[in-house]
Amino acid sequence: MTQEDQERHRGFGCWPGPTTRSSSIRSSSCASAYYSQSHPRNATASRTLGFVCFRNDTGTQAYYATFTAYDGRVVVPELVETSDFVHFRFITLNGPAAENKGMALFPRKIGGLYAMLSRQDNENIYLMFSDNVHFWNERRVLLKPAFPWELVQLGNCGSPIETDAGWLVLSHGVGPMRKYCIGAFLLDRDDPAKVIGRLREPLLQPNRNEREGYVPNVVYTCGALLHNGELIIPYGLADHATGFATVPLAEVLAAMERA
Repeated sequence: MTQEDQERHRGFGCWPGPTTRSSSIRSSSCASAYYSQSHPRNATASRTLGFVCFRNDTGTQAYYATFTAYDGRVVVPELVETSDFVHFRFITLNGPAAENKGMALFPRKIGGLYAMLSRQDNENIYLMFSDNVHFWNERRVLLKPAFPWELVQLGNCGSPIETDAGWLVLSHGVGPMRKYCIGAFLLDRDDPAKVIGRLREPLLQPNRNEREGYVPNVVYTCGALLHNGELIIPYGLADHATGFATVPLAEVLAAMERA
């Protein structure tokens, strides 16, 4: 079996367990798709749009998406809300902590407060709480780079996913030669400021067929979902195509180093 065949058989670049990885679909990358919309800051484009189904205290639900808005000069995070995916409401995010990229809302309140992941300093992942989804004033460092494949930069990939074991968060790590990989870590369900598990090796990294493109050596995702115990990850590769990968959730959790 050739090295290329071995990579395809394994699915995930450094992942030893059973996985499935689809063929690439050549289109705009899901990680870097640009959407022209009209929203409060008159931005000309947005990227890394990640939707989450948010459960309100009343039992109702709404869909929120955080995204990075760009007007040609300034990059700011913003929020879009919809209940039917027909009508959308664009909302500004305000406060000193509402800056940079990677803001991702938890799918429900925790301790009566909205919770959000963020990445304000282009290096670490932060955690924020607020009583108002539009205003974010304080932040705290949640996770710092620890392994070679994420030493340049660490960020989240979409909203946390609630499991019986805790909040599962996909992350992206940037290492030598600007290589982007996807990792994962686990937060306590009641106190997400506690990191209780973390993968030492990437969950997904570019294989030989995914390294060439507009932005080479990159795999990136805006989020994942759980279905019948399987973690389903749509991902963009090299900003020129998209693919899907699946892996059993139990395998991911079992491979995590406990904090």
